[in-house]
Amino acid sequence: MKALHVITGLGVGGAEQQLRLLLRHLPLECEVVTLTNPGSVADGLRADGVRVHHLRMGGNRDLGALPRLTRLIRRGRYDLVHTHLYRACVYGRIAARLAGVRATVATEHSLGEAEIEGRPLTRPTRALYLGTERLGSATVAVSHTVAGRLRAWGVPQERIHVVPNGIDAARFRFDPERRAAVRARLGIAPDAFVVGGVGRLVAGKRFDALVRAVA
Repeated sequence: MKALHVITGLGVGGAEQQLRLLLRHLPLECEVVTLTNPGSVADGLRADGVRVHHLRMGGNRDLGALPRLTRLIRRGRYDLVHTHLYRACVYGRIAARLAGVRATVATEHSLGEAEIEGRPLTRPTRALYLGTERLGSATVAVSHTVAGRLRAWGVPQERIHVVPNGIDAARFRFDPERRAAVRARLGIAPDAFVVGGVGRLVAGKRFDALVRAVA
């Protein structure tokens, strides 16, 4: 079985890193196409042995990307197309249908209440998503919050499947030597109480709430 994963971009981000981690554990041949920005995660995927295609999409209204993606899918003879993030879901599901691929799965990694992929969430944006969602076989939500927003948009409950994000637990296991080394490097006392946050410095990650809570 051969699968193509379609994602909006491959810069540093949670969805992009989740895709890389997922591909390390899938028992099938996988390739990835990024619509834009083949950043550091693309380099990481290639280092893992995954073939990465760059569609060179010029923007949200680059309709020429649709036939390019359709041709790529048709040439690859993929059994499954799996899309990630809003723009890739819209273009990927249409292209998969045009290319004759009937098994299409989408993963929604994040849906904001008022924005999506950094842009305001408008009624036409939602309508476009719903129109293309029907072309897929199922939609995976990475959390119950995302699943609830999909339902609120109008996606039928029976098409939504919650699969929480995973992490490489072994990589983050407790290691007293590494703990001591990091504290020494940062000048933190061995018995000091430390709170950390990991994420991009954007408003949606709510580091302001973390700072207020710690205070």
